[in-house]
Amino acid sequence: MMKIFANGLLFDGVSDELRDGMNVVVEGEVIREVSDGPVKLDGAEVIDLNGRFLMPGLLDLHFHAYSASFDMQQLDRMPKPLLVSYAIKHLEDAAQRGFTTVRDPGGGDVGLALAIEHGLVQGPRFLYGGKALSQTGGHGDMRPGVEEEPCNCAYSGAICQVVDGADQVRRVAREELRKGADHIKVFISGGVASPTDPIWMDQFTMEELRAAVEEAESRRKYVVAHCHTDSGARRCVEAGIRSIDHATQISLETARLIAEAGCYTVPTLAVIHEILVSGADAGMPPESIAKVDGLREQMLESVQNCRQAGVKIGLGTDIFGTEFHDMQASEFRYRGEVDQPIDVLRSATSINAEIAQRADTLGRIAPGYQADLVVLNSNPLEDLSLFERYREEMPVIVKGGDFLKRTL
Repeated sequence: MMKIFANGLLFDGVSDELRDGMNVVVEGEVIREVSDGPVKLDGAEVIDLNGRFLMPGLLDLHFHAYSASFDMQQLDRMPKPLLVSYAIKHLEDAAQRGFTTVRDPGGGDVGLALAIEHGLVQGPRFLYGGKALSQTGGHGDMRPGVEEEPCNCAYSGAICQVVDGADQVRRVAREELRKGADHIKVFISGGVASPTDPIWMDQFTMEELRAAVEEAESRRKYVVAHCHTDSGARRCVEAGIRSIDHATQISLETARLIAEAGCYTVPTLAVIHEILVSGADAGMPPESIAKVDGLREQMLESVQNCRQAGVKIGLGTDIFGTEFHDMQASEFRYRGEVDQPIDVLRSATSINAEIAQRADTLGRIAPGYQADLVVLNSNPLEDLSLFERYREEMPVIVKGGDFLKRTL
């Protein structure tokens, strides 16, 4: 049955201009028509929005389904059925916040994607990269410095795996791509959750990074980089990495290089707020919490520099700890401290779709696009915290033409 979403205040995912009194016709999984005049189709179901805000479904490009805790050792030891059960909850909850697509750049696998595809999980469209790739002692190596490996085996946990040397990077990247990975994730700088590497540390050689890029490009896919540092961002540009995630300390000069190269940044402010406020409760050790000092202010400045330089900026969240996942909806308000609301919404829709190589199918309300729609009772451009009140303020969520939520 065709559906007509009638009389909405439309943000199409791209335009600065909101259009009132708009009608969107959905046929099957796709949008058939967008009209500013009345639409009558025999047998179509009409959903009268009565002037409510209508926008594309949201995309989160830094979402970890297997993120039950920030205690990485506990996460690695968790029985797989329990870990999967947490992942199902995280995915279904994300869909109820209006995120109809998520990209999992660390841990997400074909099993979760198939469970969603087969209708066993009512979750978002799931773009997975398999386990993220880390050098020994890098951000994805979650072993404590005092831990010895009797067999000198490479580490492979719930989220990440260790690879060293360009040949090993190629082999493991090929294996993830064989299993249908949407992208390959690498760690190019130090991080917060890992116990042995400082934030400022450069990770992987250029030869290793280029190996990952070459293997991804051979499948017409791309590389995502965990990157906090300015030097790391420059190495991303040099290596041909498409998606620079976190992008915490980007200078204006480096931002210009990123823009010239056509690369993208994906800031993740929600996770920094989570660690600052509740890091210990989320399972993070004190030495990791200490690493966050000053990062929030640096990331806000980085967003400003990237915006000034003309970088296309996406949106991610990176939340860990099941009880903290609601902070996914807070990313909009945090970004609003330094970015215009219309740009924040574009980041979460059309820009994110472009980064994820889905610009022709996702992130817009236009004929031929997937019918991923979100309805809000009020205009979020006037109050980005509206997304945090999604239970009351988001009465309709549609993914691929099917209702995930309908309370109108």
